[in-house]
Amino acid sequence: MRSLITTHFVSLDGVAEAPGGEEGYRHTGWTMDVEPDPAQYERKGGEQEEAGAFLMGGRSYEAFSQVWPTMDYFAKWNAMPKYVVSSTVTDPQWENTTVISFDDVAGLKQGDGGPIYVQGSMLLTQGLLKAGLVDEMRLMVFPVILGSGRGPFPDDAVDKVRLELVESTTYANGVQYQVLRTVGG
Repeated sequence: MRSLITTHFVSLDGVAEAPGGEEGYRHTGWTMDVEPDPAQYERKGGEQEEAGAFLMGGRSYEAFSQVWPTMDYFAKWNAMPKYVVSSTVTDPQWENTTVISFDDVAGLKQGDGGPIYVQGSMLLTQGLLKAGLVDEMRLMVFPVILGSGRGPFPDDAVDKVRLELVESTTYANGVQYQVLRTVGG
């Protein structure tokens, strides 16, 4: 059985939208307000070495597929199998990409291969958490409070999701990398 791991940049108040400067958001580029520490991005780069597949929602597919194929930093993400949970993406052009339904995710986890990673894709992450399909969350927590914006955590879940902190690294700039595993289920 494959594990499903979500990974997000988040503010202290749980906002994850537009961390890198995406247009049209109130607080766009908020991660750039914190002096970068090369060690934190080295850690993020290591995630693609662990991943066996990349799962994303339609909005993230549209954003990532326009940029990532042109960047050497994302070479392994570009080459690995990618799955898009979407009703709007019908003909993905990004190499090794397949469109699936939300109901297909549980079966995908039952297959062979390395961990399935979700990056960005906040609505998808919320749904996966509510459905009990997330095994681990990796959060790069930035020391900033934004006060508004969307995050990866559901606000309409029927059941709580208990997590156990299994690793935490604090970088010189105050950013924390946290690895949390779901408990029970």
